Parts: sequence; C-alpha cells; structure tokens
Amino acid sequence: MPWVYIFFAGLLEIVWVLGLRFSEGFTVLVPSILTIITLGISFYLFSKSLKFLPIGTAYAIFTGFGAAGTAVVGIFFFHESASFSKLFFIGLMLAGIMGLKMTTGYQDEPEVEKEGI
Repeated sequence: MPWVYIFFAGLLEIVWVLGLRFSEGFTVLVPSILTIITLGISFYLFSKSLKFLPIGTAYAIFTGFGAAGTAVVGIFFFHESASFSKLFFIGLMLAGIMGLKMTTGYQDEPEVEKEGI
C-alpha cells in the first residue's frame, strides 16, 4: 500500500505544479483552489507512505516521479524542448525511481520508540 500512496502523491504533485503555472501567482481563483487542494492531498498521501518507507527513499521517489512527470507533461502539452539529453536524463530519473522501489522493503507496522532506551 505505501507504493500506491507514493504513486498517487506523485501524480498529484504533477497536477499541483501545473496548477501553479495556471494560477498566475495565485491571482486566478479556480487554478489556485485546485492547486491548494491537490497539494494538500499529495502531501497527505506522501505522509501516509512515510509510516512504512524510509524517509529518504520515499522523498526521492515522490519528488523524482513528480519532476519527471512534470517534465514529460511540459514536453507534450507545452511544447518544451525534447532534446536527446533531456529525455535521457528523464529516463535516468525514472530508472533511479524504479531501482529505489525494487531495492526498498517496507515495514508492516511503523516503528515505535521504546522509552528509557
């Protein structure tokens, strides 16, 4: 389940980053509201994943997925450059994300600190 949280948190990160573009500095109402809502849900899902995943791994996957997804959306919908090197490094980010997922287990229950130790 923590990977599902991270996946949807990353998808929503792409949405809220795009919302920032259309909110024009939070001066346009509807994109501003959608940005704030998706930002809140994205961080909520990310925080849920932290109960089971190491924070460094979870954060790297969350931000990497969001950054790669936003870059791909920029290429396809906003006609940003799609040079070989840019696509190569987006692919490298995605490969790193997959590598982190494949090499990271997760805990069934969150660790509870024992008092007095």
